[in-house]
Amino acid sequence: MAVTVGQRDLSLVQCQCTYLERHVAASPGCHDALARRPHQTLFFKMMPRQAYAPTPHSYVPNSSLSATINLDEEVKLAETRAERDLQDSLAEIFSILVTIDELEKAFLKDAIPEADYTEICERSLKQYKSLVADETVAKAFVGLEEFKAEWDLEVPRATERIRVGMPSTAITASSGAAPSSAPAAGGTSGALILEATQDFITFLDALRLGLLAKDQLHPLLTDVIQSVNKVTDRDFENRGKIVQWLITLNQMKATEELSQEQSRELELDITNAYQGFKATLT
Repeated sequence: MAVTVGQRDLSLVQCQCTYLERHVAASPGCHDALARRPHQTLFFKMMPRQAYAPTPHSYVPNSSLSATINLDEEVKLAETRAERDLQDSLAEIFSILVTIDELEKAFLKDAIPEADYTEICERSLKQYKSLVADETVAKAFVGLEEFKAEWDLEVPRATERIRVGMPSTAITASSGAAPSSAPAAGGTSGALILEATQDFITFLDALRLGLLAKDQLHPLLTDVIQSVNKVTDRDFENRGKIVQWLITLNQMKATEELSQEQSRELELDITNAYQGFKATLT
C-alpha cells in the first residue's frame, strides 16, 4: 500500500523514538538525565520532520512583481526603423573606436605595415566623422567622453587619434619620403616638391579669399602636411604649427569658422612654415 507523506513522517518519528528509548535503556546516565527532564522526552517524540529546510523569513510570492515578459517571445531592442538605425549607428561607433585603438597598438608594435595602417586608419576616421555628423546620432552620442563613460569604454589611443583627426603617418614624416639629400630636380622628387609647393600656395590663397570654415580649410591643410611628408623626413621651422592648426580645425564643427584674428595668425604660421620647407630644399 502506498505510504503518504504524513504516514512516512510519523513512521520516521516512531523509529527515532524507539532508537532513543533503546539508547536510554542501555545508558543509565541518559535515563537519569531524561527522567529529570521529561518535557525533552516528549519533545523528541512529538517533533515532526519537515519536508524542506526551514527559512528564517517567510516568503509570499507577489504577483505584481512577477515578470510580465513572455519567455518564448523575441525581445526587440527597437520598435521602429528609426530606433533600429540609431542603435546600429551607435554600435558602429563603438566598433570603430575599438578598431582604431587596436590598430594603434599594432602600429606601435610594428605588427602592421605602414601603408595598411594608414589606409585603415583614414577609412575608420572618415566613417566616424560621417556617423557623428548625423543630427540624430549626434544627439544620442552627445560626445566622445560621454559615450565612453556610458559604455565603460577605455580607448585612450583611439581618443587621441580622433582628437588629431589624422593617422600617425600623416603627422610624422613617412619612411617612404624622399631623402633630404636627393636632388631637387628631375624624377619623382621634383614632382613631389612641385605638389607640396602648390598645396602651400592653394591654402594661403584660400585664407586670403576669406575661406574660414573648418570644412573648407581642413582638407587643404591636410594636403599640405601629406605632400610635405612625401618630400622630406627632416623637421623644419614651424612644421609643428601645421600639425597644431590641423588639430585645432579638427576639433571645430564643420560649419564653424575661424575668427579674423585666428585667420591672420594661421596665415602667418603657414607662410613661415612654407619658408622653412623651402629652406630644407637648398
